[in-house]
Amino acid sequence: MRRRLIQSTLAVVLVVIAVFGVSLVIVETRTISNSAQERVESEAVRLASIVDSRILAAENVNAEVLRNPVSKEQYAEIRVPGRPPIEIGTKPEGDVIRSTQKGEEGETVTVEEPRSAVTREVGRTLLIIGLVALLAVVAAVLLAVRQANRLASPLTDLAETAERLGSGDPRPRHKRYGVPELDRVADVLDSSAERIGRMLTAERRLAADASHQLRTPLTALSMRLEEITLTDDPDTVKEEATIALGQVERLTDVVERLLTNSRDPRTGSAVSFDLDEVIQQQLAEWRPAYRSAGRAIVSSGKRHLRAVGTPGAVAQVLAALIENSLMHGGGTVALRTRVTGNQAVVEVTDEGPGVPGDLGARIFERTISGRNSTGIGLAVARDLAEADGGRLELLQTHPPVFGLFLSRTAPARKSGEDQPTVR
Repeated sequence: MRRRLIQSTLAVVLVVIAVFGVSLVIVETRTISNSAQERVESEAVRLASIVDSRILAAENVNAEVLRNPVSKEQYAEIRVPGRPPIEIGTKPEGDVIRSTQKGEEGETVTVEEPRSAVTREVGRTLLIIGLVALLAVVAAVLLAVRQANRLASPLTDLAETAERLGSGDPRPRHKRYGVPELDRVADVLDSSAERIGRMLTAERRLAADASHQLRTPLTALSMRLEEITLTDDPDTVKEEATIALGQVERLTDVVERLLTNSRDPRTGSAVSFDLDEVIQQQLAEWRPAYRSAGRAIVSSGKRHLRAVGTPGAVAQVLAALIENSLMHGGGTVALRTRVTGNQAVVEVTDEGPGVPGDLGARIFERTISGRNSTGIGLAVARDLAEADGGRLELLQTHPPVFGLFLSRTAPARKSGEDQPTVR
């Protein structure tokens, strides 16, 4: 590209020099020739005037008197009637420029100048024009090289940026070149890099979330299937199979929810649902795991609450909190329900050491964990809660109390108790 830009610029300059240079040569040649002719004619008129004045004054007219006014390159011949011709200078040979003037006393003055003098002057002019043209060509080449570098280097950078995008490096360069068209291309590439970066981040986040969120349902499902393989009782098999099918449905809901949340974290499918049913389902799923760990999980608080949200998402939030207590907490895990204003609150607490003070404000950030875990569960849980207009907060650090706040609807029946009940 650099070579083409240099060649095209040089070609334009050469065309301009050819057109205007030839025209200038023609004009200057004619001007010099006309100037030489006018000079000879002026000299002839001047000599004729001198001869007239001397004849009228009866003064002597000879070569010595007239020699000084005549240029060294000129030859003059004066013919006065009745007198011999007067010659001044050396008669030129070859092509000459000639002018003849007649005086008032009948004399004839002829002035000649060799055309070689005009040729020399034209040659000097052509040399000057040639030098100017050469300087113009050199300047054009330098300008073309500079302009080519100014255009080619940014294009090379843009090509490298596009190549980096294609190789999976979506970092924008934010580099501009002072050329509006190239800067526009750079803007588009940077915007594309940012979009690709967001897409890659969303994909990695979806993979991490899916890996974390699907682990627990799959573990619970495998436990149910193991129970089926270890029993010969048809009723037990049927019961466990029914529970397993329910877990498969919830697993499907988890997958759909993760995909929806990855496309738009604020897209929810909130409905009115019975909060007790979701809590009871979570207790049934997690009780075997807690029993294996020698711990208990209980629920208490206000019953028959109806909340607004996505049941599957609420179940996943509670599962994340319960799993967090199983992994990082201690003692009995309690799920308490209460009402505050127009919101239903589910609190999850345990008897463990609590959340370290330096992690309290960052507990919901990704990759933040008090132990060697992924640090994804609570972050995903908060995203799921906020997707349906709820919120998840750490209400207390010692002992740890997490609160899930959901919009509340009127209870299905008015026989709910405020006293704690264990289920």
